[in-house]
Amino acid sequence: MSSQALDTALTLEPGRAHPFGARCDAEGVNFALFSEHATGVELLLFDSYDAERPAHTLRLDPLTNRSFATWHAYVRGLRAPAFYAFRVSGPEGGGNRFDPRKALIDPYAKGVSRARWDRDAACRPGDNTASSLRSVVIDVDAYDWRGDRPLNRPLADQVIYELHVGGFTRSPSAAVAHPGTFAGVVEKIPHLRRLGVTAVELMPVADFDDTAGNFWGYSTAAFFAPHARYTCNPQSAGHLDEFRDMVRALHAAGIEVILDVVFNHTDEGNHLGPLFAFAGLDNANYYHLDPADPRHYADYSGCGNTLMANHPIVTKLIQDCLEFWVRDMHVDGFRFDEAAVLTRGAGGAVLDEPPAVWQIELSEILADTKIIAEAWDAAGAYEVGRYPGYRWAEWNGRFRDTMRRFVRGDAGLVGEVADRLGGSASLYQARGHAPSNSVNFVTCHDGFTLADLVSYDHKHNEANGEGNRDGNDDNLSWNCGAEGPTDDPAVLALREQQMKNLATLLMLSRGVPMVLAGDEFARTQQGNNNAYCQDNPIGWVNWHLAGGNAGLLRFWRGLIAFRDRHATLRAAEFYTPDEAAWHGTELGAPNWSDPQARALACTVRGRAGGPDLHVMMNMYWEPLDFQIPVDGRRWVRAIDTALPAGDDLRDEGAEPAVAGAHYTLRGRSIAVLLSHA
Repeated sequence: MSSQALDTALTLEPGRAHPFGARCDAEGVNFALFSEHATGVELLLFDSYDAERPAHTLRLDPLTNRSFATWHAYVRGLRAPAFYAFRVSGPEGGGNRFDPRKALIDPYAKGVSRARWDRDAACRPGDNTASSLRSVVIDVDAYDWRGDRPLNRPLADQVIYELHVGGFTRSPSAAVAHPGTFAGVVEKIPHLRRLGVTAVELMPVADFDDTAGNFWGYSTAAFFAPHARYTCNPQSAGHLDEFRDMVRALHAAGIEVILDVVFNHTDEGNHLGPLFAFAGLDNANYYHLDPADPRHYADYSGCGNTLMANHPIVTKLIQDCLEFWVRDMHVDGFRFDEAAVLTRGAGGAVLDEPPAVWQIELSEILADTKIIAEAWDAAGAYEVGRYPGYRWAEWNGRFRDTMRRFVRGDAGLVGEVADRLGGSASLYQARGHAPSNSVNFVTCHDGFTLADLVSYDHKHNEANGEGNRDGNDDNLSWNCGAEGPTDDPAVLALREQQMKNLATLLMLSRGVPMVLAGDEFARTQQGNNNAYCQDNPIGWVNWHLAGGNAGLLRFWRGLIAFRDRHATLRAAEFYTPDEAAWHGTELGAPNWSDPQARALACTVRGRAGGPDLHVMMNMYWEPLDFQIPVDGRRWVRAIDTALPAGDDLRDEGAEPAVAGAHYTLRGRSIAVLLSHA
């Protein structure tokens, strides 16, 4: 659908103060914009997505088009789709950054056009209307969901798959018709179904500036607007519909949609950054400012500015935004980037009862929605295990660190490993939480991929142009004897075995497992552990690896199916002594206090009529002989990560019997036995 040319008579009327944003009805469009300190507002209407100048400039009357801090107007005769922006004037000083020469987008815009965007012009003084961002009027209600509803699968039963919409299919190896788009994700649904994941966690899909070396999208410009580059036809204002098409297709495949959202800062950056929205609308209310010099920002995010999440108007924006994505876009959940920022009050102190966090927790519209916190920020707040609220899950960075260290061979960790396998009770049990409050992961977008974790001792971020200074220096990785690419068959075999070890620990642990896209077939970023700017093969998924590493892919599929079959691995409670018995190489002797211990075993009682599990973990480099229970139970071998592909994870019903009272486990490997009647 093309934009309506604004050559018909338009009538400017007072309009309504709520809801915020642009709302269509049968006769026109209502605009409502918050700005407490503005003294004047102009509404600019463009006749196409790439028009150089506005066709209409409508000056709002502060007597008739303003109610307290909200500016509003109804434009009778205007139809969606239409393209608009604001120019806002106001006082200087006191933290204000008003500039009536700058065209600003609507914080509640449901679409953004970047057809004429020039970031540098938005940073410089002077009129940038001809090169500004434009908001898009979209009729939110004009979509046929065909009966789709959020799936409401319990969080405890999820297997989350983190992916970047652009990087997932932008490589030619993806062989899709619409690479790097929401439609491209739809084309890969068969792969996701065969893998067995139950939810995709999409790295930021809200509008961001990908012209400034920002590939990942963790610098939002418009929180309500799907990123235009992820659509096939952004000029047609199909932002919402193309996203909804993807959601509907994923739901039809039984896969939920979780969005990674970034409410800790915006793309306007520091005081030298572009002026395109919040700073030009009401800088002092949207951002934390430096109390010693309010011309500058208090930067708790590490990204130049920090949204003041617990200011009432920002809290409202966050809640309105999340409810929009759930109510109108059928999203199933959210992961909050640097969520500790949402707990900071006006002065920057961490609050015990932050309003923004509790509004999300208690919203009835969000009551069945998954909410997951990255419970830290760049200014030192670390709240893993104590993030406010009852139902907030957390990215469990301690799970990641413990399992990485254990698998690379660090000694004396068996107690921590047992705690992580059981759902991290040490972090969550005392607060009345459950294993499902812990999102367990070994890798994510931020850091090494799984293949790189076992292939590099050091980061290799030279391609980022920052002298290899960016990214984490301590990755808890081990290259298995050679740094980077090698043709040594022994090293390659060990690397695959180590990947299977990490995958097995992840899927055997209570809590919610999360897998990084491409890890199932050994995707590599060539040792880059901070590929935020790499919109190229470094940051893209190479789908050719799915064929080259078919054995590993089969193992991942079988492992996820194994978790699904065994209810005890997904249980809502932490292990109790009568449910899990812990051992070392000898039964009943787990060697908790041995600083050299690298071996651990446990016997877990089955649930829902399922078999018992006996798990043996040997992270020593030589074979070890493990005692197994011989108390009337017969055991079969389901998993042994040291065995070749096809035998490492046996199909259900084809598991070979294990005879005797001992099992010899090769170095750096894990085995799982099942009781058999």
